[in-house]
Amino acid sequence: MFFQSFWCFERMKMVKMIVGLGNPGSKYHETRHNIGFMLIDQIAKRENVTFSQDKIFQADVASTFINGEKVYLVKPTTFMNESGKAVHALLSYYGLDERDLLVAYDDLDMVAGKIRFRQKGSAGGHNGIKSLIAHLKTQEFDRIKIGIGRPKEGRTVINHVLSPFDTADRIEIDQALDKLDSAVNYYLHESDLEKVMRKFNGI
Repeated sequence: MFFQSFWCFERMKMVKMIVGLGNPGSKYHETRHNIGFMLIDQIAKRENVTFSQDKIFQADVASTFINGEKVYLVKPTTFMNESGKAVHALLSYYGLDERDLLVAYDDLDMVAGKIRFRQKGSAGGHNGIKSLIAHLKTQEFDRIKIGIGRPKEGRTVINHVLSPFDTADRIEIDQALDKLDSAVNYYLHESDLEKVMRKFNGI
């Protein structure tokens, strides 16, 4: 009975888990495919929290309170293609489900710096989202897509996503991350994602 009451209390407090997708290690630091990690790092810096390396769940995890809401900041260390393994395990451990999840990741089909909140949908070819859908058994979780642009002529998709941003794109990305920092706060404050989407999508 105690644990059931505690779980209900945690749900009543509106706990959220914000996950950024990327690849671990200095080799991939601030590459295009790691834009999800970059957003999580920016939020953690603003909140002045540090990450703990959780080897059991294979993720770097930090926690804070934003607008009175408990928030877990997560960077899976499974590599992109197995992101769902870590996220599913952490959601289960904290007694959360897909309704409490917000996932940030890169999108090739949007120009660098464009952002889009989305409530559900297919993976659209993104291996990290494929893994989440496979492990969570649902496509219905909130997400932030962050544009990284298509590769220039002569470059492969793999080389493009695993390389750092060029100077012009990095300016757009830094501006997008600043906007998203505010957008995530707004998202946590608002219960209506449609309102969040109208305010921030496409900016």
